[in-house]
Parts: sequence; C-alpha cells; structure tokens
Amino acid sequence: MHIGIDLGGTKTEIIVLSSQKQEVYRKREATDKKSYQQVLQQLTRLVREAELELSADCTIGIGIPGTLSPDHGNVKNANSTVLIGHPLDRDLEALLHRPVKIANDADCFTLSEAIDGAGSGAQSVFGVILGTGVGGGIVINNTILDGPNRICGEWGHNPLPWPTHLDLPARACYCGKSACIETYLSGPALEHQYQGLTAQTSPTEAQVIAALATSGNAEAQQVLEAYCHRLAKALASVINILDPEVIVLGGGLSNIQKLYDEVPEQLQRFVFSDSLNTKLLPNRYGDSSGVRGAAWLGMAGKVN
Repeated sequence: MHIGIDLGGTKTEIIVLSSQKQEVYRKREATDKKSYQQVLQQLTRLVREAELELSADCTIGIGIPGTLSPDHGNVKNANSTVLIGHPLDRDLEALLHRPVKIANDADCFTLSEAIDGAGSGAQSVFGVILGTGVGGGIVINNTILDGPNRICGEWGHNPLPWPTHLDLPARACYCGKSACIETYLSGPALEHQYQGLTAQTSPTEAQVIAALATSGNAEAQQVLEAYCHRLAKALASVINILDPEVIVLGGGLSNIQKLYDEVPEQLQRFVFSDSLNTKLLPNRYGDSSGVRGAAWLGMAGKVN
C-alpha cells in the first residue's frame, strides 16, 4: 500500500492508497509547527497509526510547502519556516527505516492531476495553485519535471507581464521583489483589491466576492474581470515558454467558474500563436489532489 502525506502550514493530511489505487484510509489534523522536532514526531505517528490500523507496510511520499535543495539536501523555500535548513527526508528515513520521497506540494498536485485527474492522458501538464500563495508544477509523461535548482513551476515569483496603468503601482512581495504574479493572483491579493475598491474595513473572502459578482454586484464584477485579465496574461507567459497540453487549476480560487468562462478567450490575446490548443481545466480531486500526488510519488519512488 502507499501512504501520501500533505504537510501544510495549518493542516496535515494522510491517505493510504491500495495496490488497486483505491483510497483505504484518510486522516486530517492540525499541523504541529512549533518546532521541527514536533513535525517529525507528528509525521512518524501518523504513518505508524495508519499502518497499524491497516496491518500493512507502506511506501511513503510527502508533499511539503517548499522543496529539498539539490545542493545540500535540506528544505528551502518553505513557508512553514521550521522546516527550513533540515534534512526532512533523511530524518524521517532514520525514524521509519525505509525510503521517504518528498516533493513540493504543487508538484504533488500536478502529478495527481496528470496521472488520473483532469490532465490524464496529456503528455505535458502545468498545475497551478491559486490560494494563499501562487505556485505551480510541471509534469511531463507522468513524471515531475526536475531542474538544477528544484524550482520548476515557480511562476508566482515572476513579474506580471504586460502591465497596464491598472496594475500599478507594483505590489511588494514577501520574497523581497515587487510586481510578482503572486501579489496579484493570490487569494489575499484578490480580497485586498476588493477591499480597496469598496473601502471596507475588513477583507471579504474570495468565494464571497465570486458569489457577489454572480448576483450582479458591480464592484465584485470589476475585481473579478481584472483578476481574469491578469490570470490570462500570467498563464500566457507560461504557455509561450512551456506550451503545455493542459493547465489544471487548483487551490481555493480554482472553484470560481468565471475563470473557465473568460480566461481561455483572453489567453488568445497574449499567446504567441494564431490559435490556442492548450486546455484550461478545473482539477478533479479538489484539495485531495496534493495528498494523492504524494502517494503516487512514494509509489513511483520518484523524488522531485
């Protein structure tokens, strides 16, 4: 059997897939993130609990909000900062006495959707996370695309292309730069834009903004129109470089139907082609895609 773990900043989820690829176990709980040792203890306990209940020894794959450096093997670029600088895979292997495969959570999402999700059957899939942050992953022939820096798919920290006066002034990003795609397309960015337009004292959740737009709220419609335009520009720059067969959207904002209604048509304005054959699709497995992809990762024995 095959364990997949999605180690998130606020929640950790574990599933077990059978040899027939059927889910036979699932558990979700808050992430212990006060210290690195607590993370190790929680992950080890979750694996042992699952295996005890199923009376099985399993392969293990884990998706993390960061990546393992190819230079020293420790975690880098993680928004769960207690992980940074630690050899998470090697420490878990010592505790669990078997290989532990680790990949970026967006890579796990993309792997899941490429193998048996919305991108099934496509040779090239670009997976997009539109949530608290903006991330991505690239899967070619059902294999996560690697890279010498282990940052494939990090489109959220490229600048927004073809800016207009509506995109200015450029927004500061936590990475130290400005005008990053993430500062325009993340959930908090959308909420900030609506709050600024309506002069409300507190932000409105993205899903509420989408519902308001559907019901005819002019401010919500304006903000979502701008969001779709920016998403089209940002994805067009990816298509111009990667030219994927399928783009699959994930994260909380991927549930907004307007993205699939409007962005494909707008993409054609920016992609360097006389026609557009890339498909823009919603994910098949929702917020379970990441943890399913982690299980696939352990099953395949493939590190990102």
